[in-house]
Amino acid sequence: MKPATTYPERRDDVRLLVVDPDGGAGGAMLHETRTPALPDFLAPGDLLVVNDAATLPASLRGHDDSGHDIEARLLAARCGGATFAAVLLGAGDWHARTEDRPPPPELPVGARLRFGALDADIAARDPRSPRLVELRFAVTGDDLWDALYREGRPVQYAYLAHELPLWAVQTVYAARPWAFEMPSAGRPLSWQTLLALRRKGVRWAALTHAAGLSSTGDPAIDAALPLAERYDIPAATVRAVAETRARGGRVIAVGTTVVRALEGAAAKQGGLRAGPGETDLLITPAFRPRVVDGILSGAHAAHESHFSLLAAFAGPDLLAAAAAHADRAGFLTHELGDSMLVLPGALATAHAHPSASQNGR
Repeated sequence: MKPATTYPERRDDVRLLVVDPDGGAGGAMLHETRTPALPDFLAPGDLLVVNDAATLPASLRGHDDSGHDIEARLLAARCGGATFAAVLLGAGDWHARTEDRPPPPELPVGARLRFGALDADIAARDPRSPRLVELRFAVTGDDLWDALYREGRPVQYAYLAHELPLWAVQTVYAARPWAFEMPSAGRPLSWQTLLALRRKGVRWAALTHAAGLSSTGDPAIDAALPLAERYDIPAATVRAVAETRARGGRVIAVGTTVVRALEGAAAKQGGLRAGPGETDLLITPAFRPRVVDGILSGAHAAHESHFSLLAAFAGPDLLAAAAAHADRAGFLTHELGDSMLVLPGALATAHAHPSASQNGR
C-alpha cells in the first residue's frame, strides 16, 4: 500500500475496510465501504471511545551556539511545564527520510539551543541514544505555549507532498494540547458521522492520551516505540464503559492510543479507574484485551508494527486477507490515509440494525 501524501478535501471521504472475525451474512468477513457508513456497523448500546488530545506543533528547527542546524521533535512533557523529552536530528528537514537524517552534534548538558525566539538548554541526556535529551525551555506558562505555537510546526515525514498546516493534523473534537503526533485514527470522524452514531443510539466518550512519535531515525529507539506515554481518563468515560459492559454493548477504541490508555490503566490498577496515569503497555498479537472489543484504526501495510497489533482483535489469517484486499484496492496508509474497523459482529450488526445511510434517509 502507498502512503497518503496529502489530506482529503473532506475528512470523512476515505475508504473503510470492515474486518469481522465472526463473519456476516454468507460467511463474509471483509467489507469495503467509506467512513460515513461507520454507523452501519455499530449497534445501539455500543460505545466509541476517542482520544481528544490536540496535536502540538512539536517540531522545532533551530541551531546550537556553534551554528549547527538542529531539529528538535518533542515526544513527552515532564513535570513542571517547561521541560520536554525530545529527539534531536541534524541538518535537514522533513523532506528527507528520518532514518537518512544526520545525527545532531554531540552537545553536553547545559548546551543552549535556539529555535527562533525560543531558547532551551539540554537538561539531561538519555543513555540509550545521543538523540534523546531533556530540553528545558527558557520561558514557562503562557509565554512558553505562545512561543511553541509561533515557532513550532507539526511533525511530518518525507512521504508527504507538502508542508502540513497545524489544522490538518487535528481531530474535530481535539481539546487539550497533549499529542506530539496526531491521534490519526480519529481524523476521518466528522461531526456528521458522530451525530449519526448518536442518533442510532451509539454513545461516544473521550479520554486524553499523549500520542508520541512514530519514528526517531534511531533504529534502537524505533524498535522500542511507543515509549511510555501519559493519559487521563475521565470518570464519565469509566462509567460509560461500565454501563456499556453491563448492557451487553461493545467498546470500540478509536486508535491504538485509546487501547493503550484503557487496557494499560486496567492492567495496572486491577480494573478501569478514572484519573491520570502513564502506560508503557505494548499491544502485541498475543495480547488479550480486557476492556476493548474492537478498534477503528488507520490502514496499515502487513509489515508495519501498527498492523501487527490488530492481531489482538483478529486472527493472523483474517488480517493477512485484509492486508491483501487493502493492497489490491489501493488503500492509502499513514496518518492521512484510509481506515480499518476490526470488530467482531460488525457485519451482522449492519444486517440487523440498518442505519439511515443504508435506508437512504
